[in-house]
Amino acid sequence: CFYVERKLRERMKIPVFHDDQHGTAIVVGAALLNGLKVVGKDISEVKLVTSGAGAAALACLNLLVKLGLPRKNIWVTDLEGVVWKGRKTLMDPDKEEFAQDTALRTLAEVVAGADVFLGLSAAGVLKADMVRSMAAKPLIFALANPTPEIMPEEVQAVRDDAIMATGRTDYPNQVNNVLCFPYIFRGALDCGATTINDAMEIAAVRAIAELAQAEQDDVVASAYAGATLTFGPEYLIPKPFDPRLMMRIAPAVAQAAVDSGVAQRPVTDLNAYRDKLQTLVYASGTTMKPIFAVAKRARRKNVAFAEGEDRRVLRAVQVVVDEGLARPWLVGRASQIAYRIEKLGLRLQAGRDYEVINTDDDPRYRDYWQTYHRMTERKGVTEQFAKVEMRRRLTLVSSMLLHKGEVDAMICGTWGSTAQHLHHIDQVRSEEHTSELQSQF
Repeated sequence: CFYVERKLRERMKIPVFHDDQHGTAIVVGAALLNGLKVVGKDISEVKLVTSGAGAAALACLNLLVKLGLPRKNIWVTDLEGVVWKGRKTLMDPDKEEFAQDTALRTLAEVVAGADVFLGLSAAGVLKADMVRSMAAKPLIFALANPTPEIMPEEVQAVRDDAIMATGRTDYPNQVNNVLCFPYIFRGALDCGATTINDAMEIAAVRAIAELAQAEQDDVVASAYAGATLTFGPEYLIPKPFDPRLMMRIAPAVAQAAVDSGVAQRPVTDLNAYRDKLQTLVYASGTTMKPIFAVAKRARRKNVAFAEGEDRRVLRAVQVVVDEGLARPWLVGRASQIAYRIEKLGLRLQAGRDYEVINTDDDPRYRDYWQTYHRMTERKGVTEQFAKVEMRRRLTLVSSMLLHKGEVDAMICGTWGSTAQHLHHIDQVRSEEHTSELQSQF
């Protein structure tokens, strides 16, 4: 594999990319960087042991060295055991680079005290006793398919502090090449790159790692209902259906190609390039872009979001804040809003990014229910009922914010029927405004 790829790169001035080598290496690199971040370890200090010394394994090791893993901290094993200096059987120049000057000969011996196990070999080679001997908070990447070097259940039975990754879809942290190679080629082809070099691969690694730490959007959440999608032990790398992969990886790769001097058609405006990619990923991108542009040019509006605790609303609010479209006012319980923002891994901060209309305790509450009572008492609404409604009807609270002029617009209706929401709006707004709102619905 290495020989064929080298010869192809020598002969051709087009990108050559052996996915089983470099695609695997890039995704493993992203997962390892994030795994080490979760367990609080430095890549320059960890001990890594591999099972397998084929093209994929050696490509992973070469890239990890470029990411900061010292070569002396890498221990390689294969069918003949430890790769040691002086060994003659099943050796080649690429494998020889990782030979250790040691008397240790087996995987069981070298894995003791290891911080990371990287398996690209065969089912069942890593045993429970070997896992027991590893360092605290070990990372175990058992990537053999369809059966890993050790099953996650076996690891969990002996180490509750271990973080697992496999190549399978039915466990968290699936290391899947599809996370990178389509988007690397998108970036490489768009900038006319003559090759795919180390800088471009490292840019892809970091883009994937950073995306896993970003908040999730509704597309990903709905595609993986019930799965943990917040950065942590069970979410080290993004999911394959994350639509943002292309918009993160391709620009990073294109920029790296420009910086390293291999781009024949350099991308000069990365923002415009990202906008172009967004129109390819999201069917609504072309339609919404001019609307967003108008919103950005206008005076920044205060917008009340009635269902401020809703996960979909909070994800949308993060986009609104990032795009500078409006100043969000979230209606709901302040404690729940803060809890769900943290749970979703969003970057929102109360006061800095949004205002809260706390339905549990807000100084406006008395004025709001009294105003509502005055407006509706001729329709039979009592004081007590007005108090209760102003606590529990989020659309009613948002309508009152609009009525009082504290916000410029409101968004509601993520659940329930249009008629329900219009009923509360109609109670607060004048007939003129109600007609306008009905036409907008």
